[in-house]
Amino acid sequence: MVPFLMSNQIHSFLLKLFIALCFFAPIFALNASAQNSFGGDLGPDIQLPGLTDFQPKANLAEGSSSAKTVRLEAVLLDDGDPIENGLVWRIFDPTPGEDGKLKLIAASEGGSIDLDFEPGNYFIHVAFGRAGVTRKLSVVENEDVGKQQFVLDAGGLILKAVSGNNRRIPPQYLTFSIYSGEDQAAQDSDRHLVLEGVRPEVIVRLNEGTYHVVSNYGDINAVTRADLRVVKGKLTEVQMQHRAAEVRFKLVSKPGGEGIADTAWAIYSSSGDIIREMAGSSPRLILSEGDYTAIALHQSKEHASEFHVSPGQNKDVEVPLTAESNL
Repeated sequence: MVPFLMSNQIHSFLLKLFIALCFFAPIFALNASAQNSFGGDLGPDIQLPGLTDFQPKANLAEGSSSAKTVRLEAVLLDDGDPIENGLVWRIFDPTPGEDGKLKLIAASEGGSIDLDFEPGNYFIHVAFGRAGVTRKLSVVENEDVGKQQFVLDAGGLILKAVSGNNRRIPPQYLTFSIYSGEDQAAQDSDRHLVLEGVRPEVIVRLNEGTYHVVSNYGDINAVTRADLRVVKGKLTEVQMQHRAAEVRFKLVSKPGGEGIADTAWAIYSSSGDIIREMAGSSPRLILSEGDYTAIALHQSKEHASEFHVSPGQNKDVEVPLTAESNL
C-alpha cells in the first residue's frame, strides 16, 4: 500500500481541508473577464472520498523524514496564471487492485495545493470541468521534487439557441449534447458522448478540440447540429439556429373558443407518420418546420385539421368541432 500525506503538518492540512470542504465545496465562478480564465458549472456532481481517505496510513509514523512536499498547480495555457478555483485533484496508486482499477488515495477540490508524498510512484489527475490531464509522478528519497504544473489546454463553451428570426427559446425547452467531433461524417451512435443534458448559457469546460453539438428544442423533432471548435484559454459562445415553433391544440365549437375537455389527440407528419399521441383541452408541442395533420377524438368522433409550422412562429391550431375526419 502506497503511503501518502506524511508530514508534521498533516493535522493542519486536514483541518484546512475540512474547512474548505465545508465552506467552499460549491464551485466558485472564476473571473470571466480575465484573459486566461473563466468560470462556470462543473456539470454532474463529482463524488469525493470521505475525510478518512486523506489520513495517513496507520502503519507509518507521522512526520516521516523521507516525505517530500510537492506543489501541484494547473494552468489553461503554457504561460497562463494558475487556476485557483474549480479544480478537482485525484491521486492514485499506480498498482491496479484485484478488480483491475487504480486505488484512489486522496482527492481535493479548489486550486493549487501543496501535498506531502512518501517516496514512490503516483498517478495524478486534475480535472477542470470536462477538461483534464493525467501525469505520473515519481518521488525519490534523495532527490528534490519540483513544482508540478499541469497544462490543461482547455477552453470554455457557452451554448444558446434561437428559432426563426432570432426568436429567443425559453431555456427550459432547450438541452444540448456534446460529442467528440473527430469524424464529422459519423453518426451520433458512433461518436463518443462527452456530456449530455447541458443547459443553455452554462459554461462547459472542455479540452481544446472539435466537438459535435446536438441541440434539442423540446423532445420531439426539433433538432439542430453543429461542429464547433473549442480553443484553449478562450471562452467560445455559440448561438445555434432552430427551425421550429411551439403549437397549442384546441378542439373548439367556434373560432377563438376555449378548448373542449375530454379530447384525445394524434399528430401526424405530412408523410403519415405519427408524431405524438396525447390528451387534454389544450396540449402543447414543439414541432420542427413542416406540414402536419391534427386529429382530435371527442365522444367517439374524429375531427381533423391540417396546419403548417413556420420557424419561430408560435401558434394555436384550432380544430372545428363540426369538421369530421375523412381518414
